[in-house]
Amino acid sequence: MAAATTQAALHRFALFGAVWIVLTSAEPGGMLAGALAVPAAVWMSLRLLPARRPVVLLRLALHAPRFLYGSVAGGVDVARRAFSPSMPLDPGWIAVPVDLPDAGRVALGAELSLMPGTLAAGTQGDRLLVHLLDCKAGFDAAIPQEAAAMAEILAVAPPPRSS
Repeated sequence: MAAATTQAALHRFALFGAVWIVLTSAEPGGMLAGALAVPAAVWMSLRLLPARRPVVLLRLALHAPRFLYGSVAGGVDVARRAFSPSMPLDPGWIAVPVDLPDAGRVALGAELSLMPGTLAAGTQGDRLLVHLLDCKAGFDAAIPQEAAAMAEILAVAPPPRSS
C-alpha cells in the first residue's frame, strides 16, 4: 500500500501545485507561501482521504477528450430540443447498476451530471439513480460505458457489461 500512498502523494502534489500556481499567477511571493501550503495540503488530504487505489492519470487524461465531446454533443442536443417547436422530450428516471467503489460512483455521478441531459441524483444500493431528459435517447446504454471508463481510470476491475 505504500506505493499507492507515494503515487497519490505525487499526484496530489502536482495537482495542488498547479492549482497554487494558477491562483497566484506564479508571483514570486506566492511561490514561497506555496512551498509551505502545498505540502501541508498534500499531507492533510492524505490524512482525510487516504490513498486506497491509484488513479491512473494517463487514462484520466485520455478520457478528457471523450468527456468534452460528450458534453458538447449533449449540449447541442439539449439546445436543439429546447428550440424545437415540438420539444421532443421524454423525461424520466433510471436506476443503473454500477459496480464501482464509493469514490468511483461519486465521480461517475459528477461526470454524468456535467453532461447535458443527465443528472445523477444519488444511489440506491448498488444502483446509480439518474434523471434523463429523454429516456429514448440511448443514455441508458451509454452510462455503463462511462462506468467502465471510470473503472479503468480508478484501476479497478471493470464492471460487468450486459449483452
